[in-house]
Amino acid sequence: MDGSDTSKALRALEALRSAIRDENATAAEAAIEGLSVSDGARTLLHLDQAEQVKAIELIDPEVAARVVEQMPDGSAAALIEGLDPDDAVEIFDELDSDDQADILGEMDDEDAEAILDGMGRSDSRAVRRLMSFPDDTAGGIMMLEVFKFRESETVADVLRRLIHQGEDFERYRGQHPYVVSDKEHLRGVVSLRRLLTSSRTSLLQNVMSPATSVRPETPISLLRDIFDENAFLGLPVVDREGMLLGVVSRDALTEAELERAEADVQKLQGIVNEELRSMPTWLRARRRLSWLTVNIGLNILAASVIALYEDTLAAVIALAVFLPIVSDMSGCSGNQAVAVSLRELSLGVTRPADLGRVWLKEVGVGLINGIALGVLIALAAWLWKGNAYIGLVVGVALALNTVIAVSIGGTVPLILKRFNVDPAVASGPMLTTITDICGFFLVLSLASVMLPLLT
Repeated sequence: MDGSDTSKALRALEALRSAIRDENATAAEAAIEGLSVSDGARTLLHLDQAEQVKAIELIDPEVAARVVEQMPDGSAAALIEGLDPDDAVEIFDELDSDDQADILGEMDDEDAEAILDGMGRSDSRAVRRLMSFPDDTAGGIMMLEVFKFRESETVADVLRRLIHQGEDFERYRGQHPYVVSDKEHLRGVVSLRRLLTSSRTSLLQNVMSPATSVRPETPISLLRDIFDENAFLGLPVVDREGMLLGVVSRDALTEAELERAEADVQKLQGIVNEELRSMPTWLRARRRLSWLTVNIGLNILAASVIALYEDTLAAVIALAVFLPIVSDMSGCSGNQAVAVSLRELSLGVTRPADLGRVWLKEVGVGLINGIALGVLIALAAWLWKGNAYIGLVVGVALALNTVIAVSIGGTVPLILKRFNVDPAVASGPMLTTITDICGFFLVLSLASVMLPLLT
């Protein structure tokens, strides 16, 4: 946002807080509606959770829904959980089905069930089915709202609906009209260009084209390939019998990929659950602490290696300068390998069965980079300390540890995936601990062997 937009948002935030204090629904709604939908969501996220709940209770459910769907799913879920179930259901009725499923999936089971029970039976059943699909599949990101018509309907029927239901059409996110049988089986799709150039009395079955469709279990990596190769705005999702279940939009796929990438980055940094600073301080501290306490144990384990070589370190105190360099540089190389493995796993390019191939590829890169980095740090140590053997020790240690680090970084995510452990969460601490232990051990054990030459 530029300066004027920031100023506008700050004024809206103050107006919203004032409206909450005064319990003024008109003022609260005016504050939100004076902003774009995305700015409205950002403004709401600047409030603490109690204030967010009060703000949402004051504004119209339709306006509230537009703001909620722009919020991160975890934040939206926390907000909805704070509402009375009846108020929550009113807002949920205004959301698209994919947003409903995403938010419910982040909620406590009891709160989610309360909302589902308050929805209409058919809507509740449909959303439950949507929630049953994995997040990284077509079924997990599709929307149930489909712009569809029967084979026996005409071009005029489609145009009439476009004209008279323009606001509802926005919910279909630019879908082309899909043609289905009386039993909801997908028959084809009609381009908007074909609609405008065909006779108004033409039956849709006579102007439709075959539709490229996917199954609900199709991974998002394959969806990306299909969208990249075609100019589709959406892909229909069908079951084994060809019944139309929903549609995956190009925007929904892009959003899912972005959320997945952001989640992986956070997990590598120890933020396992979604976190925003508007969340309660104790909750944020507890989530972070669970990760940090594990790291205390891992660091003690690494430090114990140094304790084994206290005499060597005391004799050649200069080595203390290079220990963190060796471990950190190796860790950087290992993290690069982790990032590539996570990316290839998400794209479906690599599977746990490819462990041997991945290891060989990483060893090749590790040898080249390890030798290059080892030579550089060896020269630096020699020039700095005036002892070529110190340079030899740290150079060889860094070279070997780099090969170890990339081997671990490349293969551990595949091993964890094989045992259904989230590789983005566990790969980081495992890599850090092992590279620290190996780095310290290599430097100090080599130094112990060459001790007479170092002093």
